[in-house]
Amino acid sequence: MANEKIRTRPWCPFCGQKVGKAIDSPARKMHEFAIGDCQCGAVYTCDPTGHNVGAAMVETLVYACGGNADYAWELLPEDDYLTGRIENYDEQHHQVFDSGNVDGRSVRGVLFFVRLHGDLPGGVKESGAESKAGTVQSQVESKPRYNHPIEPVPDEKRVRQKATKKHVKELVSKGDIDGLVSLCFDDKKTLRLMQRLLYDPVDANRWYVAWAIGQVCARVSTLEPGQVSQLLHRLYEACSDSAATPWGMIETIGSIISNRPDIFGAFARHLLNYLNDPSTCNQVLWALSEIAEHRPDLIRDLPFYNLFRFLEDPDASNRGNTVKLLGRIKATEVVSQLVELQNDTTEFTFCADGELILSTVAEEAERAIRAISGGSSNE
Repeated sequence: MANEKIRTRPWCPFCGQKVGKAIDSPARKMHEFAIGDCQCGAVYTCDPTGHNVGAAMVETLVYACGGNADYAWELLPEDDYLTGRIENYDEQHHQVFDSGNVDGRSVRGVLFFVRLHGDLPGGVKESGAESKAGTVQSQVESKPRYNHPIEPVPDEKRVRQKATKKHVKELVSKGDIDGLVSLCFDDKKTLRLMQRLLYDPVDANRWYVAWAIGQVCARVSTLEPGQVSQLLHRLYEACSDSAATPWGMIETIGSIISNRPDIFGAFARHLLNYLNDPSTCNQVLWALSEIAEHRPDLIRDLPFYNLFRFLEDPDASNRGNTVKLLGRIKATEVVSQLVELQNDTTEFTFCADGELILSTVAEEAERAIRAISGGSSNE
């Protein structure tokens, strides 16, 4: 009996999220490709035949630049933008077939992706009402971008390092982020080996490893976001495994997303699935708080009103992290409750830059109130 064909929905090669079917732009001309956009800011076009990938590359880059072809020609690959492609795509079924054929016909479609590294200059906007980028580009431009320095492309002639448990553990213990980033480009199992270090009974060690992974992923994602996306999927799978303890998993997810919410922000909503579990509640609140520091809009897009109940939680860590979170999203709805918590001198610990910090609920409530009223949350 022939093996069943493996089919999957197409995904974004940058953030790993499933993408919708590319659609025609309202101003589409006969020679143009259908276009789509991902939540992480990438745009893509569909070449259903796979014979016009070169033209699709050009179209996608122009779409990403708001329809300004002159500006698009000035950009350099890897320095200014990343590209990716999904092959064996069938537009009719909106599926990717591993075998390259379905129902007796060949599947050769290609989805070509482009993701700009930073903002478009002020003068580079849509060229007019007939711009081909249309709604897609307006959605991309509405999201904050992060100008992380792009990692230099590794020399193809270099002698590649091989990642081992011992080597990775030594680099992590030394805090050698540069060495870990370099190793990730040489050996893709580096992040998996770092993940194993999370299984440590000492809380401080787990938080430190989670922070280190976040730092490494922030830099690796400037060239190879797919590696980081795969790690996030593995971490979520580990959290959902009822036969395993998710030590350090939520913390690491929060660290990764908070460092690059522009790419991986779409993963944040899945953290809510672990909010009602006592063993992960505190870590989820911390992770949401870290993400909120850089992208409060991502948290406000979630059903955040459900978080208000944790201001009365018996666990001081849950109360404290919730206070920090609500202060960072400037939740004016809970100011009266925060005022009451200014008398709560219960101590709790939270992680900042890889170290556990001791604070009180009252101190964090004061900071949150200042942040909501217009001051700095870091005062």
